[in-house]
Parts: sequence; structure tokens; C-alpha cells
Amino acid sequence: MKLLRYGDIGAEKWGVLDAEGQVRTLDDALVHVTGDELSPEWLEQLQKLDPEKLPLLKTPRRIGPAVSRPLNFVCVGLNYADHAAETGAKLPKEPILFLKSLSAFSGPYDDIVIPPGSTKTDWEVELGVVIGTKASRVSEETALDYVAGYCVVNDVSEREYQKERGGQWDKGKGCDTFGPVGPYLVTKDEVPDPQALSLWTEIDGVRRQDGTTANMIFGVKTLVAYVSQFFTLHPGDIIATGTPAGVGIGIKPEPVFLRPGQEVRMGVQGLGEQRAVTIGG
Repeated sequence: MKLLRYGDIGAEKWGVLDAEGQVRTLDDALVHVTGDELSPEWLEQLQKLDPEKLPLLKTPRRIGPAVSRPLNFVCVGLNYADHAAETGAKLPKEPILFLKSLSAFSGPYDDIVIPPGSTKTDWEVELGVVIGTKASRVSEETALDYVAGYCVVNDVSEREYQKERGGQWDKGKGCDTFGPVGPYLVTKDEVPDPQALSLWTEIDGVRRQDGTTANMIFGVKTLVAYVSQFFTLHPGDIIATGTPAGVGIGIKPEPVFLRPGQEVRMGVQGLGEQRAVTIGG
């Protein structure tokens, strides 16, 4: 099942994608659905619905982030060996974690705002893991039991802020609009192996990233269990699991960064595609 959220910023509603790629509304259906949002019980009831019998969304609407604003937007740094190599970083001995500011949280087709004076805004396609059940100190063996599904995340990054402004990654990762999520939340039953997904990025039609989640240093099970050892994960929380090689800072002989007026397209196999335009802040 591919869930999505449509509507104006801050007022999004749940919908579902049918077999023909049309958006069906869930307003009426959710009145009869019990349980906490994104819980296994909640999703099980939604999966019993026949999308063809749900009302069509007749008026085109903005597609927002694939989930409501999370409590924790967790990111994993340097989780692909090829990406670590292109940036000249050492391979981590355990996952590198940082929290992305929730002001970065945005929709898959919303504009990406390049901060005033920025010259090193970069792209990072990532597999996003969406939590469905509260998770605290869980094991790797049970970690996927706490996952509702998966989505596309762009961990947009301003490299000067990240690397040259005191070494605090949050400065370069949390700018407004720097966290596009979606377009869909694809339930985990449609993703039998999250370590076997291709992911890619194109900038103005030029393929820049072309990788596979098979090359993660730390896989999804490990990451969910690891993060939960340090703080509780709540339904709707997102873990962005790292990016493969091909980011702008790694391009040789000279890095290439985003500028206003460019199109950023990226996707993860089976999870849909983002399309954004960069604008000046």
C-alpha cells in the first residue's frame, strides 16, 4: 500500500494511491479505523479497504510529506563506503547520528530554498525508514517489527555550514526545506528486503547518483536497533539511512553544487520519485 498526504502546508490529509496511480481520499474511511496512526493495527485496517471504492481526489492538490511532522527526524552520516571515500572521510566504526531540524521537513515537490549567500548546497538521496510502533532499546532481531514502511528522503546539505562553520553538522543539514520526504509511505509488506533497493539522483537531467542500499555499511535492522538505544523512537519518526556516492562535493576535479533554477529529481526503487526546483532564499 502506498499512502500519501495531500493539501496545504500544515493541513495535509491522508490518501492512498490506487493501481492506476490515482489518489483516493481516506477522510470517510478513517472515521471507522481504530488504533494509533501508523500502528500495525491501523495499517492492517487500511489494507483491508478496496481503493477502487474510495472517493477519487478530483481536484489536483499539493502532495505533502509522506507522514505527519515527526517527533524525531534522524539522519545517518557516512553510511555508504563509496560516499565516505568520495568525501575523504574514514569509515565509521558505528553509526554516525544527527537530528535534522524539523523546519527542514518539507514535501517531495516543494521548492528547495538555497540559503542567502550559500555556495555549497548539495543533494543526498536516501532511503527513509518510518517508525510505526514506539521503540526503545529494541534488538536487531525484532527491529523491523517497529517499522511501518519506507519513503524517499533528500538530505539536502550546505557543505560550508556543515564543514567550515565549527564542525557541527546540524548547521548544514537543518535549513528550511532541506528535508523533502515522500511522495509515498510504502508499507513494509511491499518492501521485502530494504537492502536490495536501487536509488538515484538527477540534476537538470544529468544522473549524479546511482547506487543500491545493498552497499550500506549499517543496514536498516541495525540502524533501528542502534538509534533506539539512545532515545525512544515514536510512530511517524523518520530515519534517513545515508547516501551513496555521487553527491556534489565529491565530483572531480571540482565539486558541483546547486544554484537557483535547477531541477532535482531523485527516487528509490518502488518508493516513488521526488521532483523539486531550487530557488534563492
